[in-house]
Parts: sequence; structure tokens; C-alpha cells
Amino acid sequence: MKVFDFIVIGSGIAGLSFALRAAEKGSVAVVTKGRTEESNTARAQGGVACVVSAEDSFAMHIEDTLVAGAGLCEEEAVRRIVTEGPERIAGLIALGMPFDERELPDGRRELDLGREGGHSKRRVLHFQDSTGSAIEKTLVAKLAEHPNITVMENHMAVDFLTARKLGHSTEDRCLGVYVLDETLGEVETLRSDVTVVATGGCGKVYLYTTNPSVATGDGVAMAWRAGAAIANMEFIQFHPTCLFHPDARSFLISEAVRGEGGVLLDAGGRRFMEDHHPKRELASRDIVARAIDAEMKKSGSQCVYLDISHQPADFLKARFPTIYETCLGHGIDMTSEPIPVVPAAHYQCGGVKTDLDGETSLPGLYAIGEVACTGLHGANRLASNSLLEGLVLAHRAFEKSTRNRQPSVHCDLPEWRSGQVKDVDELVVVYHNWDEIRRLMWDYVGIVRTDKRLQRAATRLGNLRAEVQEFYWNFTVTAELLELRNLVTVATLIVDSAISRKESRGLHFTLDYPEKNDAAYLRETILRRDY
Repeated sequence: MKVFDFIVIGSGIAGLSFALRAAEKGSVAVVTKGRTEESNTARAQGGVACVVSAEDSFAMHIEDTLVAGAGLCEEEAVRRIVTEGPERIAGLIALGMPFDERELPDGRRELDLGREGGHSKRRVLHFQDSTGSAIEKTLVAKLAEHPNITVMENHMAVDFLTARKLGHSTEDRCLGVYVLDETLGEVETLRSDVTVVATGGCGKVYLYTTNPSVATGDGVAMAWRAGAAIANMEFIQFHPTCLFHPDARSFLISEAVRGEGGVLLDAGGRRFMEDHHPKRELASRDIVARAIDAEMKKSGSQCVYLDISHQPADFLKARFPTIYETCLGHGIDMTSEPIPVVPAAHYQCGGVKTDLDGETSLPGLYAIGEVACTGLHGANRLASNSLLEGLVLAHRAFEKSTRNRQPSVHCDLPEWRSGQVKDVDELVVVYHNWDEIRRLMWDYVGIVRTDKRLQRAATRLGNLRAEVQEFYWNFTVTAELLELRNLVTVATLIVDSAISRKESRGLHFTLDYPEKNDAAYLRETILRRDY
């Protein structure tokens, strides 16, 4: 058993921000199932939404967030995160984050701000079109400066250890976590009074996603099995514009392209967003994604097109160098022709239910970043609010977990016992089940839903859960098997949540109930495990 003052699972903006602060107070283990730099944060292109301009205000940012959230945001959560944002941004800049600046006529320089869909003002701080990657590199560079931080790469969390599971008569709480050393194939036991899950989202539960391969919903699934409350999993955000190309299925075309004047065209070259919303391309993501989905179904085309070729070529190459080079590498010159795009699963707005300090319903377990449901996003995330939330909640969770901290509870945790299991000799079945989950979620639980589709998904997922559980107990655990177990759990949580909401709101749109029903559903969807 290895003992730490803090355990952090995940290495995105939320997890690393927490780890860097916690290292000032004690020993920290950062557990990440791939390389440290591999996270949803590193894929974020647009930037961080934050009020830093005299032309902007907290009130406007709050209002934009509430409107996007379609009535389900917790206003106090929105207010806290928006108003505490500038101080956290200042801290990130102090660590060395190189946000883009622009020169004023008098020679002074100020932060260059972008605008994205749903925002009433320019308030998105960015570094070219690879903001998340720059943030990730900034934070990772600081890890080595802290001798109190132990980074455990290629280690995948298996399950939380709780007092209930161990049969303790005391109040249930999280005591630590089992982690699989993917290199050695051995499971280790980590002990701490403070365990922080910051594992990001679950985009890989869908066939088409902008997320990296590590985004398999591990944190939500583990928290669910440990008994923590889960909220709002029916609200899965589909980014409207993922590059449509057989060799680049997960490459995102940033929201900022539309913010800088990009327009959406159908297969015939007609601009269609004005048929769907007064804000056209700058409407919120749920509206734009549904509009694209409708246009594709109406015409039978496989994609639509995003055209920003009317902007100067030098501007596009400087503002969007990664997008420009990637598209060019696939034979698409965005300076002279439109980019083929389709919607793809992008961000989970629900997750492990927490308060504004990241505390879950299970004492000792904190959740921050995309894995958490703080009340900020409601039924639909406002673009570029996610990185801000990760920064603010990491700070708040650190403050809460170290405030009035009690001496560690001394207890030995049991070692992992494999029992009479054998190595997986039918990996083809594991891969088949993985593929089936992602396809059925795409076909039945996508941008537009119906009761019949959801029930079909629920039935098949019930069978798959039984198959996966059999694999889990009968075979030696591997990263692939653990991810499959988590995928089927998260898929089930999404479907169960969607079935329970008999209305259309934000990212949850069903043809059977196409209108909002505030009288019955102006509330969160909370799921708790029945032991």
C-alpha cells in the first residue's frame, strides 16, 4: 500500500491545477492512464472564457451562460465561477501561460479576445488555435518543480476503495483507489483521505467524437460504483463542426472559426443557419448541431461545409495555424475553399454531482473538471466555459480539502486479489462489444432521440453489461477490459437519464416530446445506486 496526502486521477487542467496547489501542503500522486499530456484539455482549441475587458461584464457572462443552459444552470455556481475566473486566469499567466496579445495604437499590448457562439462579447482568451495544448504544456512543465508530486503514467484507476466496501461500521467514505500498472499488469493500492477524480469526459462512448482515446468515462463509472450521486448525464454536447475526412475523424474545427465570421453552407452552397435561429452561426452549440443534423438528413448528404475563405489568408494562417495546416495536409485549403464538417460527440454536461467546492456525496472523494456536474453548464455548455470551470473548481477543491484538515485515518487497505482468473484469450469479443456500444449510442442516443430508440439502446446495453461483467470477473484485468466496463456503465447512465426526461431541453432533444416542460422537468436528473 502506498500512502499519499492527496491522490489525483487525471492530468488535464483541473487535475494538474489541483496537484500543483496540493503539493504545497503534502505528498501528491497524479495517476494518468496514458501520458501526462494526453487529455481533453490538450485538445481544446478555442480558449478560456473570462471577463477581462472593460467592454464586458460579469453580468453579461452570467446571462450568456444561463441562456445556454436552458434553465438548468445553478445560478450561484455560475456566479461564483464567472466572478472568480479573472484571479485564476492571472494565476495561470503567472505560471507562464502565453495567451495571445494584440498591440494597441498607442503601443501598449492587451490580451487578444475571441468570440464564440452564445457569447454576447469577445471574452475568449486563446493561444492561436491550440489553447488547451499550451495550457497543458505550461502545467506539465511545473510538475517537475515539485518534489512532493509523484506522476504515475500508464496507470489506470480500477475502483475506489470505500468504508462500505470494506465492511467498516463507520460512516462511508472514500479511502483510496486500486490502480492498474499497465506496463507490469499489476494492480496497486493507493491510500489517501483526499481523492480527486479529474478524468474528463466520455466522448468515446460514441462512434464519432472529438475526444482522445482516453475519454472513456472512467471517473463517472467509478464514482457510480462507489455510490456517489450522478447528475444530468442525458446532456451530451455534440460539437457542430468536426472535420469530415476519413483520415481525421476526431479533428475539431474550433468554434472560433465561426466566431471570426465562418458561415455554414449546405451541399448546394446555400447558407442555412438563418432558417434555424436569429443568431445564425453564433447560436449555441445545441442549436447549430441540430440544424446541421436536420440539413444533412433533408439532403441526404454526409456533411455540410464551413466557409471562412472570405477572410484574408494571412489572418487565417496566423489565427488558426493548427487548423490550417491540418486541413491542408488533407487536401483542403481553408483560405480558398470551405471545410467539410459534421457534428461529433464532444462534452458531457453532467457527471459526478458536486457542490461548489468539488465535494461529492461520498466523503473524501472530490470531482473537478468535465467529470463533475457543478451546476455551471445546465442543459448545454456555453463555449469555452469548461477550462474556466476546471481552474476555479481546482482552486476551490484545494481550499476545501485543506481547510480544517484532520489527521489521517490510519487503516490498512487490502491488496488486490485476482482470484482464479485467466488471461483474456478472446480479445476480439472485447473489441466487438466496444464497437457495438459506440455504434448503438450513435444510432439511438445521438443528437435527436425517440422513446423507441432509447428503449432499444437500454435493452441491448442490459445484455452487454452482463457480458462485460462476466469478462471482468473471469479474466485478468487489462486497460481495454476496464475501459469497456466503464463504457457500458456510462452508456447505461446516459440512456437511463434520457429515458427519464420526457421533454426537450438543451442538448436532450426527443421527437416524442419536442417542447420544454418547466412544470415537470425544471430540475436536475439525479441517479443514485440502489445497494
